[in-house]
Amino acid sequence: MSRSGPRSRSIRRPLVRPLVRAALLTTVGMLALSGCGGDEAGPRLELSAALPDTPADGTVLRVGDPATQVALETSGLIDELDVEVEWANITGGPKTLEAFRADAIDIGSVADIPPLFAHWTGTDVRIVAARETVEPETHPTYALGVAPGVEVRTIEDLKGKKIAYSPGQAQGALVLNVLREAGLTQDDVEFVEMQSVDDAFSVALASKQVDVAPLGQTLVKTYLAKYEVDGATAIDPGVRDDAWTLYTPTTVLEDADKAAAIKEYVGVWAQAQQWISDHPDEFAEAYYVDHEGLSPEDAAYVVDALGEFTVPTSWDDFIARHQETVDTLVEAQDQEPLDVATLYDRRYEKAIAAAVEGS
Repeated sequence: MSRSGPRSRSIRRPLVRPLVRAALLTTVGMLALSGCGGDEAGPRLELSAALPDTPADGTVLRVGDPATQVALETSGLIDELDVEVEWANITGGPKTLEAFRADAIDIGSVADIPPLFAHWTGTDVRIVAARETVEPETHPTYALGVAPGVEVRTIEDLKGKKIAYSPGQAQGALVLNVLREAGLTQDDVEFVEMQSVDDAFSVALASKQVDVAPLGQTLVKTYLAKYEVDGATAIDPGVRDDAWTLYTPTTVLEDADKAAAIKEYVGVWAQAQQWISDHPDEFAEAYYVDHEGLSPEDAAYVVDALGEFTVPTSWDDFIARHQETVDTLVEAQDQEPLDVATLYDRRYEKAIAAAVEGS
């Protein structure tokens, strides 16, 4: 078995690009296969062909998913991987998409919005795995952070407020869904467009550039720890926000060796998500304390807030909810209509089901 040790790349902050309407998906047979990361490309694989079981020796899969890396290493599940993995310390939609465009990684871990904007801005991608929360109603992924001195106790109180808005990220869709749930429209609030990278939203709240911003649970605790004394608060968004995906450029899936490597990876990835749910204290220590630098108390808060994960072995319901999100974005942002099922490579649905049922 060959396997690389953990590696990290320094990827520059993404450039701000105007949104453009998506072109129609290019016919599979017209796509040109390019080499990945300087490696010699494997045999060409049609997107409709069965997935190979085994990649060629020396195939390297470049993965941007530090949380799963830590889970695999801590649990020992990494020993189940025969494929060589080169890890990149890349998270979030903008950084992952830029890494795809720079041919720096093969697969990324993001919420459900980045694959849509990759498609709408001209990068052909496919979703190869999905994850959701066991109890999404009581374990939201995000909270709505409220700036010091601003009174927002319910989502209806968002009327007239300045809200941080990231159109190409899950946080942007969350804001739109929250407004709909509250019976409000975009005309009832003021959007302040910015990317939710690093702690940009926390800084914007603290400096009162915005009144409200969606914050991941990792940031909620640190934001309140710093600014609650000044009057900062946070509220539950009141809408489901737990969709998570693995996605990859279509050109990667047209490389038979890379496609086979991903087949193996998603099976072990699914087991890692279950391990995270079954061992929250160990994961909190290994990832949130040792990797992310949170205190043990804050790490425990985050894993408790996020709850348990599950990896569906049938994607029907997940895709249906994703389509509802697409329709919201099409209406609110004037995006090109999209049948989101075309972005899912359901060959991997079967591979994940086999891995989960056999574990």
